[in-house]
Amino acid sequence: MSIMEKFQFQIERVLVPLASRLNSQRHICAIRDAFILSFPLTMAGSLMVLLNNVFLSADGFMFKILQFDKICPGITKYQEVFYPVVKGSADIFAILIAFLIARNLAKSLKGDDLLTGLTAISVYFIIYPEYFNHEGVNYITTKYAGAQGLFVAILVGLLVGELMSRLSNCDKLEIKMPAQVPPAVARSFKQLLPIIITTVLFSAINYVVKMFAPGGLHELIYNIIQTPLTKMSQSILSVIVLSFLAQLLWVMGIHGPNTIAAIRDTMFSEAANANLLYFADAATTWGAPYPVTYNGLATAFSEYGGSGCTLGLIIAMLIFCKSKESKSIAKLSLAPGLFNINEMVIFGLPIVLNPIYIIPFILAPLVNIMIGYTAIMILKIIPPVAIAVPWTTPGPLIPFLGTGGNVMGLVIGVICLIASVLVYAPFVIAANKATATNKDEIENQSSDGVIETI
Repeated sequence: MSIMEKFQFQIERVLVPLASRLNSQRHICAIRDAFILSFPLTMAGSLMVLLNNVFLSADGFMFKILQFDKICPGITKYQEVFYPVVKGSADIFAILIAFLIARNLAKSLKGDDLLTGLTAISVYFIIYPEYFNHEGVNYITTKYAGAQGLFVAILVGLLVGELMSRLSNCDKLEIKMPAQVPPAVARSFKQLLPIIITTVLFSAINYVVKMFAPGGLHELIYNIIQTPLTKMSQSILSVIVLSFLAQLLWVMGIHGPNTIAAIRDTMFSEAANANLLYFADAATTWGAPYPVTYNGLATAFSEYGGSGCTLGLIIAMLIFCKSKESKSIAKLSLAPGLFNINEMVIFGLPIVLNPIYIIPFILAPLVNIMIGYTAIMILKIIPPVAIAVPWTTPGPLIPFLGTGGNVMGLVIGVICLIASVLVYAPFVIAANKATATNKDEIENQSSDGVIETI
């Protein structure tokens, strides 16, 4: 058995079962799916911030190029139309996550998913910091409604999802209504006692916590857990490790990004939302509070064509590949690859469990992450990529749009694409030789009568 075969065997023996268990673990699934379901709303907020600051702001990149003020005088005032979308997405991100995690968990436990999700929102505000009074009017802070309250939202979603589902399945706590009662009313009464128990329990916990930490659970957990976790995310090592794991899982046929989504989003969501809000206020990504994020490095520089930066592989195959079959796959994969859809090349080439392409598939993204990190943090020739853009955005345009239209961001994006082509090229050439060798062996066996034609 060769070294590559031994390596592949160890991967299959150890990591495949582990990844499969993680993908089926209900708490991880609930968290992962919550972030996936909330993605359209957070993306809507990001796009509106991008629209306001790139196209409608007098300092915006496209505003200056296209001179929108001459085409439509007073166009800048229309920023007021789009900015409130941020208040309904990034500014209430934690509330969305609490609802969705509890709902997802209740679904997996055969509970009432809607009322469980609503109870999670109720609990989230039960433990929320107290109102403060100003000139006779009570106000509530929005500090923990967004990404800063994310970790508490995850805990609330998980705990309420588990507790409500188990209580609602207890016959002794069920208030049964006559058959003629409308279904919605019967449903509410069925969940009445579980909801009362859950909300009162968390209210009691919050009361005890405030005896020791006046700021409540939000401030306590944020200082103990979320702050260190966010600081940990600011290490380039965190981005590299998560990217490495995502690609490693993909080569085993497991959707890597989905598998690590719960960990990745928990670590980086607060930083990503803080950067977005900074850009909304400052109209620039220079000086963004969190220059190192997964989206700002891995997504912006290393996922052109999809995971593994496979757009570089497709281009390398079109240039260097001699196999008609492989070149046909490359041609068919080019159009979807431009929009970061790469299942065709991952499973059609394939890359999964292909000893030739495992190394560049993992290596190319890591090289590009380091190029992006060098440009942002060391050379400082481009600002941080602080704006989330749709995942189908063609590769080099991601850092361009993500920096608010910085031209050097586009240049670095092109450099990363070229780098990925160069990483894949030697392996494409090696695949040519391997294919040629296999054909020669088959022809020799056929001529010797080993293979019979039918």
